[in-house]
Amino acid sequence: MDTSELRPAKELAEKRASRFTTETPDYAEARKALLAEEIEVRRHLSKLAEQRRRLPPGPVVQKDYRFKDENGDEVGLADLFGDHDTLVTYFWMFGPQRERPCPMCTNFLGGANGNGADVKQRVAFKIIGRSPVDRQRAFAIERGWRDLDFVQTVGDDYARDLGLLDGKGYESPGFTVYQKIRNEVRVFYNAEMPAEAADPGQDPRGAVDIAPLWNILDMTPDGRGTDWYPKLNY
Repeated sequence: MDTSELRPAKELAEKRASRFTTETPDYAEARKALLAEEIEVRRHLSKLAEQRRRLPPGPVVQKDYRFKDENGDEVGLADLFGDHDTLVTYFWMFGPQRERPCPMCTNFLGGANGNGADVKQRVAFKIIGRSPVDRQRAFAIERGWRDLDFVQTVGDDYARDLGLLDGKGYESPGFTVYQKIRNEVRVFYNAEMPAEAADPGQDPRGAVDIAPLWNILDMTPDGRGTDWYPKLNY
């Protein structure tokens, strides 16, 4: 993005036309200022995406991680790409020790399912779990998910090496994008926001937030709240 061609955000915000006849001058002025900030944030997110795309070739995946697909066949990481050269993965917290999967992972996958068919037109998209695929799919059917592809890790090397499983068996979610360059599989992007980087009063989260739930709630008067989280059932 050539920033030299960009008009000032405040100038663009002046083009705002209210669609509500009962809008007060105070609200109009505050909304115009907010619009200018929204334009700046949009531009920063575009810059962030460009910076991400300019990452140099990432680490080569040297270990032969193995998975089981929906047919019960054992496959390698490279096989998960299919006909694509990019593979998006989400490791969810649904190990064999859990009776039910993580509610936060479930919430994200609900939104991902709604976009799954579209995403897979551009890249390979796999949901990785430590439970058998049949168990993962049974839960997917329960939730009405039709457009997510599940695989099971064979052993725990994959989860442990990515820091998604600790010595006590506690799981963490993981979002990792891989790239196939010639015969090599490389990490293109791995979500790495440390818990220590969380701002006061907030849960640790990366940018951009990939869960639709939180983006929607950010548009509301009370926001995300500080003591509420999604549940599996209401």
